[in-house]
Amino acid sequence: MKKLIVFFPLIFVLFAFGCTGKNKPVQTDNNFSVLVFITGVITGSPTYEMMAEGALEFAQKHPNVNVKIYEAGMNQAQWEQQLAEMVSEGGYDIVIGSNPSLPEISANVALRFEEQKFIIADAEYEGNPQIRTYNYNQYEQSLFLGYLAGLITTSEMPHANIQKRVGFIAAQEYPLLTRQMVPGFIEGAKLVDPEIELDMRIIGNWSDANKASELASAMINSGVDVFTAIAGGAAQGLIRTVSERGAYVVWYNTNAYSLAPGLIAGCGIMEQKKLTMEILEDALNDRVQYGISETIGVNEGYLGFMFDDPGYQNLPLDIREKFESFLDDSFK
Repeated sequence: MKKLIVFFPLIFVLFAFGCTGKNKPVQTDNNFSVLVFITGVITGSPTYEMMAEGALEFAQKHPNVNVKIYEAGMNQAQWEQQLAEMVSEGGYDIVIGSNPSLPEISANVALRFEEQKFIIADAEYEGNPQIRTYNYNQYEQSLFLGYLAGLITTSEMPHANIQKRVGFIAAQEYPLLTRQMVPGFIEGAKLVDPEIELDMRIIGNWSDANKASELASAMINSGVDVFTAIAGGAAQGLIRTVSERGAYVVWYNTNAYSLAPGLIAGCGIMEQKKLTMEILEDALNDRVQYGISETIGVNEGYLGFMFDDPGYQNLPLDIREKFESFLDDSFK
């Protein structure tokens, strides 16, 4: 069952989703109504967790802002219909979301609802006067995570082997993944050693943790000793396998060191909560320019690396020094 929650004000537990249905939000003449459309589920997806948290915190600070959060579930084929139903029933000033596939879905819905505005993070789409996108420069994050993976696979750390082979597990293929993330990751690794090879596997969905676990096990058998993943909830299968068999992971977008202490070797950070609150501030004050896409990355303050967690200190000092020197030289 899809999940729908209305928060006014923020006195509910953030992710205690128990209210279902598609009711219209309560409206007053001065209300600013926001639909946070989650293409998937929040639990286990840090980017969605951060977007929901940012929207709810913004609503708490602005009593005239009403926020409705809707989880569309894992069946991507149903997302467009669900979005159209929500837009038709809700009377929202803006719809915000975060998914590379969401702009095209929104463009189809926009044909039927010519006044509806959509603002989408982690996506790139231009030319539609109803849609604004913010594209994280995932090539940058991929490059430095790949560099760290290269340092690990060529190291003498306990679970590193001699094969110079890194792994990438993805839920599915999409343009941002194939054009920025995978190339950036392997190019970063090859900056350490040109002989490093990439083993990439596709799960086929965002939820099958068992399939991810099977793929990770097969990749370890082929010589992979350090992984990354863009797989949503399915990535839990990767965590399970590396914990059982011994291998390392570098993680996108959020602090995940505690998921496998000593094996999560490094975590990139995406400032999704910060961006969400800035989007809502601009939308509330009618400062959003639609029809364009803006690329944001390390130098703009929206991508970074989690150095402060004790989990990072598990890396040998020489690896940390080389990695930090690379970041200093590459992003000034």
